[in-house]
Amino acid sequence: MNMFVRLVVLGIRARLRSRVDPLGTCRTPFRVLPTDLDLLGHMNNGVYFSIFDLARVDLMQRSGLLPKFRKQGWYPVVTAETASFRRSLNPFRRFDVDTRIVGWDERHLYVEHRVTTGGNLATTAMIQVRFLSRSGERIAPERLIGLLDESPQRPELPGWVAEWSAAGYDHSRELATTQ
Repeated sequence: MNMFVRLVVLGIRARLRSRVDPLGTCRTPFRVLPTDLDLLGHMNNGVYFSIFDLARVDLMQRSGLLPKFRKQGWYPVVTAETASFRRSLNPFRRFDVDTRIVGWDERHLYVEHRVTTGGNLATTAMIQVRFLSRSGERIAPERLIGLLDESPQRPELPGWVAEWSAAGYDHSRELATTQ
């Protein structure tokens, strides 16, 4: 329920905040709530990924992409994610999530999230996102990018991201053949 309330608040605030470039960085402010805590009294590692979901919604809404995706009947699903945690976030601490699309391949968009608090980097994450249509069709990233007002140059995907994606794909294929 906590994330649903945050989603509603985020939607209201997004209408009041400035627009962002779809391929630029979108900064979304948050605060650690008591419902975010684990037994050690800091933000639970699983909560970060829900916060990242909200930050991606903020990027899509403030960039104007969300209504375009809805009109097409397209929606994102996370297919892989990884994070590195550097600093804990304690109760009621303010933090920002900087979200940006770092690139895409033939199947996925790759979205980076950087969590900062007090000017310090706390967490980084890479999220692999696939878009589907309501009928289940897989939507190629080039079609998504085609909805932008200007056609940007495709950024080169960082080498480690391409390797991480390939390793995850190989791992899941290997597991599927052993069962």
